[in-house]
Amino acid sequence: MTENALNGLIAYRLQQAGEALEEARLLKDGSHPRAAVNRAYYAMFYAIQALLAKNGLKASKHYGAIALFDRHFVKPDLFDKEFSRWLHKLFELRQEADYGDMVHVSNEQVREALERATAFVARVGEFLKSPSA
Repeated sequence: MTENALNGLIAYRLQQAGEALEEARLLKDGSHPRAAVNRAYYAMFYAIQALLAKNGLKASKHYGAIALFDRHFVKPDLFDKEFSRWLHKLFELRQEADYGDMVHVSNEQVREALERATAFVARVGEFLKSPSA
């Protein structure tokens, strides 16, 4: 992949992350907590995809992308372990909300998911602008 194509892909993934955050906010305000959690998680996932692309990494499944994030960005202390905990927690909540039976997602869970996803996407954006990216 050319450098221009790679930069375009990274920008696209970050745009997806931003759009997913906005969608999560709209869904929260529209009283759709399960869908808001879904979009908050996907904001984080798209941000991870930008990180992976920047570093020539790729995963075909969500859990694989999360594992690569942990291995290449959390373990070497490029990202705080708290970001990994948030990601794992939101992945599990999204799985439960999307596929579980009779799942109730509280307003507090949605608020926390949005806060964490917003911080996560911002941190990824900052990291990608840094020389260590």
